[in-house]
Amino acid sequence: MISDDLIEEIRSRADLVEIVSEHTRLRRSGKTFRGPCPLHGGKGPNFSVDPTRDLFKCFVCGEGGNVYGFAMKQLGMTYPEAIRWVAGRVGIEIPEERRWEEAEEEPFARLYEANAFAAEWFRERLLDPEEGLVARNYLDGRGITPEVRERFGIGWAPESWSSFADSARTHGINRDVLLQLGLLKEGKREGDVPYDAFRGRVIFPILSLSGKVVGFGGRVIGRVDEHVPKYLNSPESPVYRKGEMLYGLRWSKGPIRKEKTALVVEGYMDYVSLAAGGVENIVAPLGTAMTAEQAELIARYAERIILLYDSDQAGLKATFRSGDELLRTGVEVLVATLPEGEDPDSLIRSGGAPALRAHLDNAVDLLDRKIGILEKGRYFSSIAGQRRAVDSLLPTVRATSDEVLRALYIRRIAERTGVAAEVISNEVGAPPAPGSESGPDRAGSDHRGTGEPRRQGGRWRGSAEGGRDQSFSGGQNSGATGARGRPSRGERADAVRLGPERNVVLLLLRDEHFVERAASRLGPDDFRDATWREVYAEILRVHAEGARDDGASSLEALLRALNETDALCAQELLDDPEGENLTHPERFFEENIREIEIRNTGITRLAEFTGEIEKSRGDEAAELLRRKLDLRREMEQKGEVLKMNPTRNSGWERSDG
Repeated sequence: MISDDLIEEIRSRADLVEIVSEHTRLRRSGKTFRGPCPLHGGKGPNFSVDPTRDLFKCFVCGEGGNVYGFAMKQLGMTYPEAIRWVAGRVGIEIPEERRWEEAEEEPFARLYEANAFAAEWFRERLLDPEEGLVARNYLDGRGITPEVRERFGIGWAPESWSSFADSARTHGINRDVLLQLGLLKEGKREGDVPYDAFRGRVIFPILSLSGKVVGFGGRVIGRVDEHVPKYLNSPESPVYRKGEMLYGLRWSKGPIRKEKTALVVEGYMDYVSLAAGGVENIVAPLGTAMTAEQAELIARYAERIILLYDSDQAGLKATFRSGDELLRTGVEVLVATLPEGEDPDSLIRSGGAPALRAHLDNAVDLLDRKIGILEKGRYFSSIAGQRRAVDSLLPTVRATSDEVLRALYIRRIAERTGVAAEVISNEVGAPPAPGSESGPDRAGSDHRGTGEPRRQGGRWRGSAEGGRDQSFSGGQNSGATGARGRPSRGERADAVRLGPERNVVLLLLRDEHFVERAASRLGPDDFRDATWREVYAEILRVHAEGARDDGASSLEALLRALNETDALCAQELLDDPEGENLTHPERFFEENIREIEIRNTGITRLAEFTGEIEKSRGDEAAELLRRKLDLRREMEQKGEVLKMNPTRNSGWERSDG
């Protein structure tokens, strides 16, 4: 039997537009694609595919569903057949089914069982008349009724040092499993007995989309200080990857799809309080900054996101980082501003859902929220302030995947600052000034030229001395905010399309441990973009040379060797917060290396088609020609710019410009 988690992963990876396009011609219409219905043979554009929600719908015959439903209706498959067919397309292997008496135990069964035991044990402690009294009083005071507690499986971890460990041992739960899940902690001294990780905390079980308990969050009661964090979360484990999950999505995905809007709150208590108050279309990150995986997960269900974080400094920083990550997925991003001293929990407890709705209705675009904060800080009252304001706004413009929205953002900044839109546009296409970050809370800071190490990973560490950290000009004097020496707008636009090449260089700059593995699979000639090709070649050279006589770090040697433009591009990657949020570098490395390999194989396959066509006749030659043209078209749709070269066997090669 195929697990629910695997079914969901296969569905999330599938490209419904690509699959449907094999059976009918689709054209983009706003955020959806429209075309004739392949199910009933329609002629008009009455068939709609929504890629963000993984849904199709015909407004004539009424058929609709997800990618599995399309395979069943169009290709006549059963549900299991559809799952396996889609899995094959996305490269996921499904184990062969066996009879139940031959079936192997699920590899993580013991982990799931231990988490399920813990969830039930915490729930029983909350219900205990004496043990759970303090927690129930706390929850009652926060408006969390018994019905809500039961709905979300809320529990209580008593103050006792080892009551959970003792109970788990009595029930035969393996201690190593509990340590792996973070439910127990090792003693500080050798020979100490492991003790309960969660103590004196209200417990919020974290569920996967299929409903399995994968981890826990605990909110301390009554003793918050610098040594006792307010929230304690399960560590990552084979069944829990916090950067790929969202608290509450299992319960909220239906309401989010219905509303087409998701509210993003900071934590478990905000989520539960809003749900208790009748607001259902909500999710919460799991104690981390919003990751690309989480942003993409939300975008599957919602067209619009409203960020509902606290308005303090930490909340603003989380707001802007999350907002920029969400903009990359193509969704609309708004920010709701709450009254000073209020948070979603306190607001809904005092005024209910209507009080919150009033602020949601007044939510403003992410960029406008940044501009409002900068205006409050009087950044637009001086030239120096305007310069810093522009720098703090540019990351949001760069993050925007919607070209129309990007143009609107550029015009909005130009109107507010008086800087020509063309100049702003050129700045958008240039590397950010070293030290700049995505929020206006950073607009007045300057950490450049300190000589402090800025990034660490493998052996790539240490900054240049003196003022070299400002510009990394390779020995030339170049202002960090000036345009001189930067790639042109056209060059940067071209580089944006080269995701895998950029990503490989980003990872190698941060962790030299991957360099030898990359070198074994890719040479500089495998890079299409001239900048990334040059940076990659220098990385390989510097790594091969090893320690230097002058005592310079690997990073210093690399940046000195690059020309001014390439050094600035390398610095842009070092400053990119994406590199700090890589929760799975191994997978990131493999996916991007593989994408370059597959792309480069396309040119080889074109050459093979040419040779096969020359040896074929009639219908066979026509079919080979059709397949060759389809491959060429597919490569060009993915950003491969090809030009004719009669000296190549294929007749085609990549164009570098």
